[in-house]
Amino acid sequence: MWDKVALIIGAYLLGSFPLLYLLGRLHGVDLRKFDDMHIALWRNVGRVEGFIGVTFDFAKAVIVVLLARNVGGFDPGWVAFAGVAAVAGQMWPVFLKFDGERGNSIGLAMSGAVATSAMLIALVPVVLGAAVRTIPRFLQRSQNLNEKLKFGGPPSLSLPLGMVGFFAVLPLTAWAVGQPWDVIYSFIVLFVMIILRRLTAKLSEDIRKPTWKNRMLLNRLFFDRSEI
Repeated sequence: MWDKVALIIGAYLLGSFPLLYLLGRLHGVDLRKFDDMHIALWRNVGRVEGFIGVTFDFAKAVIVVLLARNVGGFDPGWVAFAGVAAVAGQMWPVFLKFDGERGNSIGLAMSGAVATSAMLIALVPVVLGAAVRTIPRFLQRSQNLNEKLKFGGPPSLSLPLGMVGFFAVLPLTAWAVGQPWDVIYSFIVLFVMIILRRLTAKLSEDIRKPTWKNRMLLNRLFFDRSEI
């Protein structure tokens, strides 16, 4: 039993490690001031640092899953819940006063490491959302390649919609490919966490705004931002 407790705590702490924040602070940028640390690091610090930050977030989940499965020898259910703990660490990191990121990137990596076939099927909404957002930008002749790689312009609506679609259908695709019920339950918990983080991230700041409306909750749910 204690080995499972240690697994969950260790996964949470690894997920909590705030590399993106530290990379920003090294360059005098407090990424906590921005809605998306990944994009803020890419735009305000550099593409190299942005790539390192995104890669590390993906790697955290994969490392947890591989260690739990191949080194610890845990069954699939505990492997999956360790991945969920890593995602929770990124969302509510103990090192940043429990105010972290949305968990999309590490959630994608975690699900792919746990159940690759289910993740690939569920990935369709993300691919469509990314294509709707990215392809038109890269077809613009008014911008050079360097400007396009800055990911400028208004925030994407299609990509966060695709993301929430991915996490919503992931338990279904896991069931369809014959994953154990414990893995399916872990993906349901992951979906609930994604929704909860979207609805509550910096919510107190929005409530104090004079423009606060109930519609903001719907915007948060579908588009991961208060205003569109």
